Amino acid sequence: MTGPFADVADVQARFDAVDYLADEGLATALFLAATLGQPLLLEGEPGVGKTAAGKAMAAAMGAPFVRLQCYEGLTAGEALYEWNYQRQLLAIRLGEAHGTHLDEADLFTEEFLLERPILQCVRHPGPVAPVLLIDEIDRADDEFEAMLFEFLGESAVTVPELGTFTAAVAPIVILTSNRSRELHDALKRRCLYHWIEYPTPSHAADIVRRNVPSGSDALIGAATDFVGRVRDLDLDKAPGLAEAIDWVSALVTLGTADLVRADVVRTLGAVVKTPDDLDTVREALDDLGYREAAG
Repeated sequence: MTGPFADVADVQARFDAVDYLADEGLATALFLAATLGQPLLLEGEPGVGKTAAGKAMAAAMGAPFVRLQCYEGLTAGEALYEWNYQRQLLAIRLGEAHGTHLDEADLFTEEFLLERPILQCVRHPGPVAPVLLIDEIDRADDEFEAMLFEFLGESAVTVPELGTFTAAVAPIVILTSNRSRELHDALKRRCLYHWIEYPTPSHAADIVRRNVPSGSDALIGAATDFVGRVRDLDLDKAPGLAEAIDWVSALVTLGTADLVRADVVRTLGAVVKTPDDLDTVREALDDLGYREAAG
């Protein structure tokens, strides 16, 4: 069985080339997903790079990238396919104007079918498989999960009026979840699984440096160390890599070279995002090594 990558090291090298630093565990999961043709479910705390991994997969392969952002109430019509009712109505009126009667079968043909992200990927002609990112699947409803089973298991979508479409080139499917709710066992059985941990301080610094190359090593090291230690506080929403990158970008924009308490205080909104968390971090600044300057 062959895939788009030679081996795990090839995944890491090609992800590195598109500025995503994948550790061996994640690279192995991505390699197996691409080689075995199985969907990959990525879980982890917000901000650890799950969505970015899907984008990097497409970039590393030179493949089309399709993203389906999940939310409560997401329907099959928005994710799989729907019918172009306006064109159907127009066809009926044109038929009436010409004295032609259209049967139901005349209205439910491919001419009136609107492809949404999943069917779009199933019907992609190739030769390179598209990458489909089903982002934050935990935000969708249980019913939507059930609609995915056929697609995840068989790379197929059934349109009752037309039959089953099966992918000629199976898409590479990456699902992400922040574990805001437990996913159905039937969905998990259809997927490979990988949990993305928060990176080590040195790995986090490497990632931030790649995303904010104008930041000094001292600033990046101090900022990633601070974010890592802040996660140990009792926070509503612990900051992730995304917050660390945004924070260093903000600090560089403000001309900060060495991180001091005043810089932390005035930019803390890039790190934590609730009033309670702001208060918690401010109260912990002394313990985190950022004491008030002596007056």
